[in-house]
Amino acid sequence: MKRGLITGITGQDGSYLAEFLLAKGYEVHGLIRRSSTFSTSRIDHIYVDPHEPGARFFLHYGDLSDGSQLTNLIYSIRPDEIYHLGAQSHVRVSFDIPEYTGDVVAMGTTRLLEAIKRSGIKARFYQASSSEMFGGAPPPQTEGTPFQPRSPYAVAKVYAFWMAQNYREGYGLFAANGILFNHESPRRGETFVTRKITRAIAHIVAGTQKHVYLGNLESKRDWGYAPEYVEAMWLILQQERADDYVIGTGETHSVQEFLAEAFAYAGLDWHEHAKTDPRYFRPLEVESLIADAAKAKRKLAWQPKIAFRALVRIMVDADMEALGLKSPGEGKAILQKCGMNCLDRALMNPAKGTEA
Repeated sequence: MKRGLITGITGQDGSYLAEFLLAKGYEVHGLIRRSSTFSTSRIDHIYVDPHEPGARFFLHYGDLSDGSQLTNLIYSIRPDEIYHLGAQSHVRVSFDIPEYTGDVVAMGTTRLLEAIKRSGIKARFYQASSSEMFGGAPPPQTEGTPFQPRSPYAVAKVYAFWMAQNYREGYGLFAANGILFNHESPRRGETFVTRKITRAIAHIVAGTQKHVYLGNLESKRDWGYAPEYVEAMWLILQQERADDYVIGTGETHSVQEFLAEAFAYAGLDWHEHAKTDPRYFRPLEVESLIADAAKAKRKLAWQPKIAFRALVRIMVDADMEALGLKSPGEGKAILQKCGMNCLDRALMNPAKGTEA
């Protein structure tokens, strides 16, 4: 039985990856921060009491700012694969807390890599790199596109990317970077623009909200469906040699396009409800990101199935159903047609799902 360790297990990607690895027969360990309130809603439906016979899902307290605890966990768990997804991942917020972002995102990665090196454990390491690293670089972006980071978050991710490469080349660690472009789902955090839009739609339909306030509507992103992207993470660690891969759909759409598509699907006019607020604009904007994932398609045999319009429908349906509203239903139908590889259990079975 393989043993996987996931940092950021309570996040969108971490929860989907935990489901994916459990389905593959792994023993799954997750790193969570100690808090006075529970923040495990995305993984509550897969939690099993560790005292139960045959339990394969375990949570451990720790923090990416605490190198000694990370070292202790790696020694005690002895994972075969480490998926480093934990981060302060909100780009706009990173401008407000740049020092903390750098400590967690950049130095947190270094602490993990150093812990692996010192332990001597032959664990394969996945570094969750980001398309934000490309910043101002003209699209489409490939593995060879020079980075031009335009936020403290992106700068920290570039540092982490190069540290993974340095430990790979300098110490022989199996350290791979997955440069994932934007990927969304009903489990996306509520302050991220896509989820902010779809959640607002549900509340507008319910009559509990009238407007949604957004930043730059002209920014263009390559948006995919998160459950498909965690499969790419796993495939990256199954290769014979560690390498770096761009993961994305190859399509780009503006925030305004997402807004218009989502509101139209729910039978609403976005012009009546969407307003811009300067506080949500970044000091430095990233205008356009488009993935060229030819390498991943060729070497990993990975290709996305859920396209932009389907993604929007899946998210709107989920947020409407979370409020007990009748959704148009196309998103749920898309998932049923796509099958288990695309299944979002939170949408297909809301009673056992997450905050979405």
